[in-house]
Amino acid sequence: QVQLLESGGGLVQTGGSLGLSCTVSGRTLMIKAMAWFRQALGKDREFVAAINWNGDNPYYRGSVKGRFTISRDNAKNTLYLQMNSLQPEDTAVYVCAGSESDGVYLYEGHYNHWGQGTQVTVSS
Repeated sequence: QVQLLESGGGLVQTGGSLGLSCTVSGRTLMIKAMAWFRQALGKDREFVAAINWNGDNPYYRGSVKGRFTISRDNAKNTLYLQMNSLQPEDTAVYVCAGSESDGVYLYEGHYNHWGQGTQVTVSS
């Protein structure tokens, strides 16, 4: 069994910053590729950023590129998302995902382990 637990969400003003963490527990060695997705109220879940096991090939959706940074510390079994210059349209529940395959994957179907999510709200 693998569990993913997000933390670090909250309320921030436009232009502010937040850092999210996703801690993996259980059979941690099963998790290779990881990613962040988000789901705004009334909208479909969308890809935010993905990273491979080595962390040397991150990929971002266009609207967050240059503002968000995905990283990981495999020794701590933790995935991070640093979010800067936040905008109201970034408001969503942010969810981390893990795959048992290594690579950089943009599609939900590649991930078979999911956290519960953490709310990020950006006020205007």
